[in-house]
Amino acid sequence: MRYGHGGPPARRLVRAPGAVAGAALLIALFLLAFVGPRISGWGYADVDYSALHRPPGGGHWFGTNRIGQDVFAQCARGLQKSLLIGALAAFFATGLGAVVGVCAGYFGGWADRLLMLCVDLMLVVPAFLVLVVLAPRLRGLGWLAYAGLIAAFGWMVTARAVRAMTRSLKERQFVLVARHMGVGPGMVIRRHILPHMASFLVTDATVAVAGAVISETGLSYFGFGVQPPDVSLGTLIADSADVPTTYPWMFWFPAGLLVLLVLAFHLIGDALRGALDPAGEAAAADLAGSGA
Repeated sequence: MRYGHGGPPARRLVRAPGAVAGAALLIALFLLAFVGPRISGWGYADVDYSALHRPPGGGHWFGTNRIGQDVFAQCARGLQKSLLIGALAAFFATGLGAVVGVCAGYFGGWADRLLMLCVDLMLVVPAFLVLVVLAPRLRGLGWLAYAGLIAAFGWMVTARAVRAMTRSLKERQFVLVARHMGVGPGMVIRRHILPHMASFLVTDATVAVAGAVISETGLSYFGFGVQPPDVSLGTLIADSADVPTTYPWMFWFPAGLLVLLVLAFHLIGDALRGALDPAGEAAAADLAGSGA
């Protein structure tokens, strides 16, 4: 098989500086979140009464907060929440957007009009305000409920792009031949349409993680997401928003980790876009615009 645009996708991905930087950063954050607490010896809820507002040092790598809790352990717990909720919400949102977009683009007619009406209605809804109203009602249901809630308001743009690509793909010869041979819609979609937009969906899901992380952080910052005694990056930033200069380690460590986490997923997403479909990146954008 012959490849253009710099060789196979894996080789292009490895050669992309953004991919290497993003992957290295994400691995480091993952290790900090899931391995770091085992090494530091502190839990996110543990209290060291002899070390109130202690700056970063040997006993507490990121220092302590106002009641003696280890900031490193709390940041690690916040990263765990952000990674889990963000990844699951992005998976749900991309999957839902793909299903809606493929059905609208393939079947057309009343199905297309009805589904696109739903997309348009969801796009004009003030998502964050709705999340603020609904999130407190999910307390006690766990982080899976928050991931599902965030995903419910993050699939519409994906659906529009998938619809546009599906409308183009269903007119290709290989799809027309399959339909002429009596292959059912479900089989045509699974075997001939979805595989041709796999690169877009992978990239979309990767970038969507960053958006989901920001949504979860925003909800927790304003008190509508993760609740005490548990913590997230949003709650840590909110608790230290009044002391960024007097006790900077309490604010800048969680805020910096949030920036690095979002940056890592954006770098990987951009690299995936270029590696998996270098020639079709602009075409996909044009198709998405034409489907609006």
